[in-house]
Amino acid sequence: MIGTEGMGLFSAFNSVTSLVGGIAGMGISNSGVRQIAEAVGSQDRKKISRTVLVLRRTSLFLGFIGMLSLLALSKPISLLTFGTAKYTSSLALLSVTILFAEISGGQSALIQGMRRIRELATLSILGAVTGTFVSLPIIYVFREKGIVPFLVIVSAFTIGTSWWYAKRIKIEAEAMPLVLAWSEARALLGMGAVFMANGLMVSAVAYLTRTMVIREINLDAAGLYQAAYALSGVYVGFVLSAMGADYYPRLTAVAEDNREINRLVNEQTEAALLMAVPGILATLTFAPLVIHLLYSSQFSPATSILRWQLLGILGRIITWPIGFVLLAKGAGRIFFLTELLTNLVHLSLLWFGMRWFGLDGLGMAFFYLYVFYAPLIFIVVRRECGFRWTAHNLRLGAGAIVATMLVFFITDGKLGNFWSFTCGGLITATAGFYAASKLSSRAGFSSLREFWNALAMRLKAKFI
Repeated sequence: MIGTEGMGLFSAFNSVTSLVGGIAGMGISNSGVRQIAEAVGSQDRKKISRTVLVLRRTSLFLGFIGMLSLLALSKPISLLTFGTAKYTSSLALLSVTILFAEISGGQSALIQGMRRIRELATLSILGAVTGTFVSLPIIYVFREKGIVPFLVIVSAFTIGTSWWYAKRIKIEAEAMPLVLAWSEARALLGMGAVFMANGLMVSAVAYLTRTMVIREINLDAAGLYQAAYALSGVYVGFVLSAMGADYYPRLTAVAEDNREINRLVNEQTEAALLMAVPGILATLTFAPLVIHLLYSSQFSPATSILRWQLLGILGRIITWPIGFVLLAKGAGRIFFLTELLTNLVHLSLLWFGMRWFGLDGLGMAFFYLYVFYAPLIFIVVRRECGFRWTAHNLRLGAGAIVATMLVFFITDGKLGNFWSFTCGGLITATAGFYAASKLSSRAGFSSLREFWNALAMRLKAKFI
């Protein structure tokens, strides 16, 4: 529907709004989860009411600040990003998505902090799917000119669904003196500053990467990179976000109990590996086919970038559960310094990777980032709470690494598509069967057959 240049434009617009929104949002969509979870844990209705009220008002205020900021700076940002003022009006129109995102983020933080996981998962999927379904015809008809309306419509549907679910949570209204409101907001923004700094660094790296590719090569190259980046994380991102919705509040609730923290991290590591690795192997095996089907043959050069990024995604899965520990413990300074060092290393890897290996170097940079980050975060968290992986998780992680590297080398193109698909498919199927067996066992089923029978009975009772 849109070519590589259109995908590059889409990527650049997203990077700009994420960066400006990250600065204006002050990280309260993340710190709000922590504040709400703590308030709920105290079982103090007045405290819950105050926290929710402050979160909503602060989200709205910061959303307006972000919208006005992008509106005012749209021309210089267009010049800096694209080297031309051609996209000034597009960026100005996109400013409204920052307001929508901040309000939606505050409402999602409320739902997650309350541990209403089903509602959170539903609104995330419903908003994105409905908005995309409604706005796709715009892209189809207007091509690149429809990208901005597409982004605005999707963000509008996201805020609509988050508002619908957030209003179902009944909170007692309570008058709040200005001094008390400021005290609550300061606590929210205090922890939020740590989240903001991290989010800002991630958004800045994303923005600089796209800008660097656009300015050094062209929009087509940025489109190829975006296609690979999006595909590498689409399945794993869904799995991790769904798991993290409940994991982070639970971890926060036991932040003072190191033994319980270690148990939860290991439990989450096992679940993440079992759920995500088969998806990584499948995407790695059928990468050329997936890119051709979801995009077009024009995006074929993105295959090599995607393969390297999938290796990095495995590192992300392994380190993802550990990274939450510092946040749950409120170790803001250590978290910030760790993330600052990591993002500086990432930016350096991106620069040298592109200089030496072209677009493939961007994918390589993502992989080597996690080669650096994994031992770093393990050492830091181990010093904080004495964390260590269980022997079972060490074996599981080693197996995942071996299987992923094996499929990576098998599918490098030297064997031809038939043997690459066959061998990679067999390894993927084996990993999938093992993961399904383990997950069904953890769910209390004695065998896979018992699990599928129970699932079939539930579906039959619901739809027949």
